[in-house]
Amino acid sequence: MKRTSMLVGLVASAALALTACGGGASGAKDEAAGHGAKAAQGGTLQVLANAAFSHLDPARGFDGGVNNFYRLIYRTLTTQGAAPGAEGTKIVADLATDTGKPSDGGKTWTFTLKDGLFFETGAPITSADVKWGVERAWDPEIGIGSPYAKQLIEAPAAYQGPYKSGDLATIETPDAKTVVFHLKKPFADFGSVVAQNTFTPVPKGQGAGNALDSKPIASGPYKVSEYKPGASLKVVRNDKWDKKTDDVRTANPDAFQWTFGLDPATIDERMIAGQGTDADAIAGTVQAASVARIQTPQLKQRTMTGLGGCTTYLGLNTTKKPLDKVKVRQAINLAVNKQTVRDADGGSALAEIANTIQPPTIAGRVDYDPYPSPDHKGDVEGARKLLTEAGFGNGFTMTLDTRAQPKMQAMAVAIQQALEPLKITVKINTIDTATYYEVIGTTSQQHDAAITGWCPDWPSGQTFLPPLFDGRNITAKGNTNLAQLNDPGVNAKIDEIAKLTDVQAANAAYGELDKQIMELAPIVPLLYEKVLMLVGSNIGGAYLHDGFSGGIDLVSVGLKDAVK
Repeated sequence: MKRTSMLVGLVASAALALTACGGGASGAKDEAAGHGAKAAQGGTLQVLANAAFSHLDPARGFDGGVNNFYRLIYRTLTTQGAAPGAEGTKIVADLATDTGKPSDGGKTWTFTLKDGLFFETGAPITSADVKWGVERAWDPEIGIGSPYAKQLIEAPAAYQGPYKSGDLATIETPDAKTVVFHLKKPFADFGSVVAQNTFTPVPKGQGAGNALDSKPIASGPYKVSEYKPGASLKVVRNDKWDKKTDDVRTANPDAFQWTFGLDPATIDERMIAGQGTDADAIAGTVQAASVARIQTPQLKQRTMTGLGGCTTYLGLNTTKKPLDKVKVRQAINLAVNKQTVRDADGGSALAEIANTIQPPTIAGRVDYDPYPSPDHKGDVEGARKLLTEAGFGNGFTMTLDTRAQPKMQAMAVAIQQALEPLKITVKINTIDTATYYEVIGTTSQQHDAAITGWCPDWPSGQTFLPPLFDGRNITAKGNTNLAQLNDPGVNAKIDEIAKLTDVQAANAAYGELDKQIMELAPIVPLLYEKVLMLVGSNIGGAYLHDGFSGGIDLVSVGLKDAVK
């Protein structure tokens, strides 16, 4: 998923990501603030956020924060579990009765819908609505979110979604309860794919243009009651949702109230003070300046921390000169001072230094360092030698995209300063946080480099390297291969691994592919970020969900005392 784990405004501004997001067990969690405190039914839970959600339309949003939010208002055929650690990344049935039945050697998958499923309008959810929702992923304007439906489901090359091209014959609905997907090739883990947001049902014939961005049609336990884009969002109970059909969502609060556009420092001040309705609030990772302030015993009781399960990286656009030369990209890998990048991010309390593409939470990951330097502070001389060999000993100018967040801008400056000794002039281009991934995912708008990141979409190596580096999946919009790497050797290895039926063997092979890709240096792995959060004193049922950039799982959190 495209996103990173910079949860400055909690679930609203995840920055790694381009990911729902799985990934194995994260770091230690603080049980005092976590799931040990039970949540009651009722009340309004407050969410303090720096940036607004990217999109309310499930075919458009694809970052860790919004994926977490989607589970409150939308349901999919399957979903990730609701539990701390690895249990929360397990795929379980949601709208479907099970995680799917494969046939035809894994090229055909059949799902049966549960009884008693309704949209917020009271209309029943049928297989035709599921089919319509999935078909929207092919729309060139709407389908900019999760790419897996388009990558895996057989479709004519000219197909452009239901509004422009009509019916997609490879998704069958033999009756109102059954939906059948025909894939391009066998895919053993398709039961995990249908947990993606693009498998959200949409009433047949609806959802064109920006309709769902302004007024979603809920299938989950909550529906949108008030929405002021960029300012606030409120969801209230959806009385057409039946708990008997849903084993995942507890739907504890009566409502969730988001306040967007808050300065990160202001959020920290409010969460530390914990006064009034802020006692009922959750937010994102604290700022570096606040880390020392939350070490008191009283605040530690409200602290949650863990490894986010994502990798923050510097993407290098391999189609731009001179970044099209491997040695130039390798030189940048050698030169970047990751210590100063981590300091800009907030220090060791908020991040670990990255050396591989895949984070430590990925099964099969190989721990190695392809571009070592003393204390990770950069090898300027080694980098200068590579640049000279590439014909750029006198440097060059490049443009670096980053988000309009203090931490992200500080990281961009750290990279800028690290490359100055090589006579590489870095021009920093700041983009609004809410639209950042959409902009850098549009190839015509992408510059030379971007600070971004990735979280796995479900616990499999399949969801980390192929979305980022398979050159055949580069798209004009919603592009996840920000390096625009299209290497025949990498593509062939991805195909080879995809044929493996043993999941452990496949994950081990992806660990080796990590090495092969980093020889080409399409990115600079920067950080494995940590989540460090304060929750309000009246928050219960909170735990860090490994699947959503390490953020608090919204489907289980609530208030300890709803009357307060």
